[in-house]
Amino acid sequence: MEKRITKNYDNGEVTVVWQPHKCIHSAICFRGLPSVFDPQKRPWVNLDGADSATIVAQVEKCPSGALSYRMDGAAMLNGHATEKPGVSAASTVVDVKPNGPLLIQGELIVKDAAGNEEVKSKVTAFCRCGFSQNKPYCDGSHVREGWEG
Repeated sequence: MEKRITKNYDNGEVTVVWQPHKCIHSAICFRGLPSVFDPQKRPWVNLDGADSATIVAQVEKCPSGALSYRMDGAAMLNGHATEKPGVSAASTVVDVKPNGPLLIQGELIVKDAAGNEEVKSKVTAFCRCGFSQNKPYCDGSHVREGWEG
């Protein structure tokens, strides 16, 4: 069985959690907030590069769920409590990316052919091209294969 690494980066207000096995290398994190996410540096996540609210907003854009966050203690963002309500089924959004994955935003359960269930929340990227080695999830293979759709 493949060993799955999880890394935590903490600034006292927010902890950013990185699960590299989920990453599809869309570079949305790096392009959106290079002062925090820089794959050329070690560690590649620098939470001193922006305020917690800006970091959380960028992490929420991660299409694969490789980046997530949790608020530490009783931290506040912009004067509001950090606890977020769950996303209801009524607020699920399906976003078809041109020449890319199918992004599902919201809470869902993914059931495989054997009946195993995995709970997903926030944004989940599903493969549309058929080339992913991590089906049903997108692994970025559409870029390498030049897939259009």
